Amino acid sequence: MKAWKLACISGAGQAEQSKKAEQAKRKADKKHIRQLEAELRRKDKALAETAALLVLSKKLNVLYEFDSEED
Repeated sequence: MKAWKLACISGAGQAEQSKKAEQAKRKADKKHIRQLEAELRRKDKALAETAALLVLSKKLNVLYEFDSEED
């Protein structure tokens, strides 16, 4: 009976430790996901800015080519 009681108590302690470890891992995973999402947003903004600059650059080149043909 005592062995059974000790086994139940130790098992409950292990379950609690396991639960705490899972919570810590979940918290770390959420933090990592937030960091990745922030990095993705930053890179997405940079890509959009680069695309806009490229489009403006091409439009400017076309405009100047058109002006030089008129002269």
